[in-house]
Amino acid sequence: MNTPHRYVSGAIDLGEVKARAEAREQASQPAAPGDGPAPFFTVTPQNFESDVVHRSLEVPVVVLVGTPRSPESEQLREDLRQFAEGAGLSYLVGYVDADVTPEVAQAFGVQVLPTVIALGGGQPVTQFEGGQPAEALRTWLDALVTQVGPQLSGLQPAPEEAPEDPRLEQALTALNTGDFAAAIAVYDEILAGDPGNREISQARDTARLLQRLDPAARTEDPVEAADAAPGDVEKQFTAADAEVVAGAPEHAFDRLIALMTTLAGDEKMRVRDRLVELFALFDAADPRVAAARTKMASTLF
Repeated sequence: MNTPHRYVSGAIDLGEVKARAEAREQASQPAAPGDGPAPFFTVTPQNFESDVVHRSLEVPVVVLVGTPRSPESEQLREDLRQFAEGAGLSYLVGYVDADVTPEVAQAFGVQVLPTVIALGGGQPVTQFEGGQPAEALRTWLDALVTQVGPQLSGLQPAPEEAPEDPRLEQALTALNTGDFAAAIAVYDEILAGDPGNREISQARDTARLLQRLDPAARTEDPVEAADAAPGDVEKQFTAADAEVVAGAPEHAFDRLIALMTTLAGDEKMRVRDRLVELFALFDAADPRVAAARTKMASTLF
């Protein structure tokens, strides 16, 4: 076995500059969306956390820190690549070219090239320096999988994004043309098959609000009209809708809560129901909704 290269950052022949630039560019290319973990990959500053540290919480990650100037590095790189591609993702192998990304090599604190480090659970668990015969390397990898692998969580499949329902585009077109009834019908159709879909329910309720408000047909300012007639429940409802659309739901909530204090019986409950309907347009954790619910409860009880 030849003596391993001592690692000295920056000791690179000028004739390698072009190759280094090309290698760096290739290493920085992002993976295609939806791609799973590669059994053998190049470690870069950009993917160090996600593909080395975080992946080692799931399966052992073997990192080879080497250099093309070392025949032992190149042989280890080829052997590790072949073994990883046949291992069924029971472990992953990352390659650090110490000439191209010396900062990554330094992060591992290596002094000798090549050095092979195995990580599990986010921490180094074993390592060796210099070359190894293929059979000895295979035995080392098998022991790593047997002893460290069971302590980890295993690779988690990437969640698949469900394709967008084409009916949503139909509903959006209807909204943009002011055909609120058509949009509501589309949302109701979707909810019939997926009644627990909160986003669609909120979209449907928003379309209902817009249908009630019908901004294009308005000839007066609904807020001014409501302020001029504080006892008119319908005008207060319309003003509250307008304030929600204008991005001031807290004003809408306060308006209807104040209205509740002047009413009793069924009329008071009708205002409460409208408030609850407006609350549903927002996330339950929205502080404006939480504050308004408290005020409404005080008014009721």
